[in-house]
Amino acid sequence: MSQALNDQLKSIVQQFFATQLEVAVDAVEFQATRKEFEGDITIVVFPLLRFVKMKPEVLGTRLGDFLVETSEEVESFNVVKGFLNLVLSDAHYLRTFEEIYEDADFGITKVTATAPVVMVEFSSPNTNKPLHLGHIRNNLLGYSVAKIIEATGKNVIKTQIINDRGIHICKSMVAWQLFGAGETPESTGLKGDQLVGKYYVKFDQEYKKEIAQLVKEGTSEAEAAKIAPLLLKAQSLLLQWEANDPETRMLWEKMNGWVYEGFSQTYKRLGVDFNSYYYESETYLLGKEIIETGLAQHIFYKKEDGSVWVDLTEEGLDEKLLLRADGTSVYMTQDLGTAQLRLKDTPNLSGMVYTVGNEQDYHFKVLFLILKKLGYAWASSLYHLSYGMVDLPSGKMKSREGTVVDADDLIDGMTAEAQRISQAFGKLEGLPPHEQQELYHTIAMGALKYYILKVDPKKRILFNPEDSIDFNGNTGPFIQYTHARIKTLLKKAGAAPQSFFGVQTLDSKEKEVMKQLFRFPETVLLAGEQYSPALMANYLFDLVKTFNTFYQNVTVLGSTDEAQRNLRIALSDKTAKVIAQGCALLGINVPEQM
Repeated sequence: MSQALNDQLKSIVQQFFATQLEVAVDAVEFQATRKEFEGDITIVVFPLLRFVKMKPEVLGTRLGDFLVETSEEVESFNVVKGFLNLVLSDAHYLRTFEEIYEDADFGITKVTATAPVVMVEFSSPNTNKPLHLGHIRNNLLGYSVAKIIEATGKNVIKTQIINDRGIHICKSMVAWQLFGAGETPESTGLKGDQLVGKYYVKFDQEYKKEIAQLVKEGTSEAEAAKIAPLLLKAQSLLLQWEANDPETRMLWEKMNGWVYEGFSQTYKRLGVDFNSYYYESETYLLGKEIIETGLAQHIFYKKEDGSVWVDLTEEGLDEKLLLRADGTSVYMTQDLGTAQLRLKDTPNLSGMVYTVGNEQDYHFKVLFLILKKLGYAWASSLYHLSYGMVDLPSGKMKSREGTVVDADDLIDGMTAEAQRISQAFGKLEGLPPHEQQELYHTIAMGALKYYILKVDPKKRILFNPEDSIDFNGNTGPFIQYTHARIKTLLKKAGAAPQSFFGVQTLDSKEKEVMKQLFRFPETVLLAGEQYSPALMANYLFDLVKTFNTFYQNVTVLGSTDEAQRNLRIALSDKTAKVIAQGCALLGINVPEQM
């Protein structure tokens, strides 16, 4: 419901409660009418009963009569217990549709120079392996949330922290030194991130062999895991890196460079981008400075072995390591430094969203609490966008064991499946081959993105590629196909309609489409407030279902009434535009032909 209609109806309710104006208007509660009842807007009567001594059905009936008599927007009503269901007039629907029809930015709030600035962090991969299906959910979720927040009128900075140092990076480096024989992306034909990931898996394989041999020689498994030569080499390499050993740094830069080039190619295929980058190698030292401050303020404490900790037991958590005994950093060190650096780089930052899986829920509770303890007022504006993991029908993915689904392989496979299904439809013969390939990729990405984003972020996903590429049902291709169908219809219709003002009454199917269109602005705002692309995805599915019902039950181009024909063309046109706008907020492109 628009704010104008909201205010108008509240004003009429004020007139009804003539002697309790100020009190009654605060108690007026609107909600969408439930599908099983006739009506467009429902007034909840119960909160109003404290102003009059009357049965809810009686009060609802009297208030409904008053609204029909007083407001030209309300055509009729019905009362179900304590709920007053209002049926809005055709004139209201037509006026509202006329208002939004020419609004190119309908539902989208333009960003101004003085708009609040929000930073959204997503992706944030390790430089020891390629992006996989789990990273895909992170990227698609973070990117979509950034687009939706921007659509609510905020200035958004898309950023990532690249985990480019640490023991996991050193494992790949050690394995490449020992087993790589000088391999490069050029010599192998592998993307750089895939080559480095190959040696991360190799490290784990050889490390397990060493542990098994030590156990065979009489060492306990727990001890063997600590003293295996390969792990000691990786730990030594990490210390050399932190000591700025030139040879170690040179190898690190070379292998990270391979990975960055590989990531860049994958991001381009996924259709995501970033405005800024932060690197753990540049922020972990800044984190150490924050730890020194915390020690001086007695917020942190040092144990006998030299490690630094924070005690959060009074807050219902536990003790948290901030700096190892050998002086090396942990993830918390880096995150403390990065948070402070971002505020320094963007002093007007009003909010920060971290897109990170729910296995890190505890980590972010600790991070935000530490920052508050240190006295940073901006800590209250930090938000962890926690999301569930992605499983496959075959089970959970494991990077070290090489059982992940590589992002590039998944994209290739889904594009091939989109091609197979599209060719079966046989409607692309007129397109040049390169445009057909672009369309297959567009359909594949629409399928992938919608399948992942339609699920509430907090829920775990069982991802089945075959289910996602379906031209029927709650899928991306179904929504894309509806858009393409409308564009074909509009092409047949010719020029856009100049006027549909002669229409006096509406078909119920026309009203249902309008009702869905009117919900777009509130859906954008709600999705932004809740950081939930799922709200937008499921709104689009409802809109597409409603439009298809309209399309199948009324004549559009064949209507003999010119005003009615123009209205239905305009209704189709606006639906296509809202589908395109909504899909853009999900990072999905919509083709004009399928």
